[in-house]
Amino acid sequence: MVVWIIVIAVVVLIALFFMLGYNRLVRLRNQIEAAWSQIDVQLKRRYDLIPNLVETVKGYAAHERETFESVTRARQQAIDARGIEDQAQAENFLTQTLRQLFAVAEAYPDLKANQNFLALQEELTGTEGRIAFARQFYNDRVLVFDNALEQFPSSVIAGMFNFEEKPYFEAEEQSREAVRVDFGQGGGTGAPPAQSSPPAQAPPPSSGQQPPAVP
Repeated sequence: MVVWIIVIAVVVLIALFFMLGYNRLVRLRNQIEAAWSQIDVQLKRRYDLIPNLVETVKGYAAHERETFESVTRARQQAIDARGIEDQAQAENFLTQTLRQLFAVAEAYPDLKANQNFLALQEELTGTEGRIAFARQFYNDRVLVFDNALEQFPSSVIAGMFNFEEKPYFEAEEQSREAVRVDFGQGGGTGAPPAQSSPPAQAPPPSSGQQPPAVP
């Protein structure tokens, strides 16, 4: 009788161990999904702001067609991106094109004083900041989850139930800061634009992925 009690106790303990370990991994995975949903909300907000921003700048610098097309393509590529790595690559490229757009705006004092442009720029800067914060939180959750998959004994449970590592949502060094422009005091109107740099080239699509459609 005592032996059977010991056996039952051991079985219960093993079952409890697996149940708690499995539930912990599920909880960590759900936290990652929740963190990504917060990033997704801010990214969509970013996409919504960009068309109005482009149209506002176009009203003062209509001849900067290549810059506008570059931003539009980058936005569509980001919308169409699938997977964390592809999304990160697309967002980094979009940030580069937005920097070019704001560089164009620097040559137009009237545009820099336009209240609609200032409001859009402020909203975009705030959105960039929230994206950076959400990205950091997401990456922190991924780190905890991925560590759990590699540590014993949770690694045993992860292998049994096919838990897989989650990728980080990484920003390139030049894209880590929020897009912002230093609006100095400028005078005059309709100043001729400074020589602009050529638009950024879209990164090549990842293996097995079709290039995003150009709107």
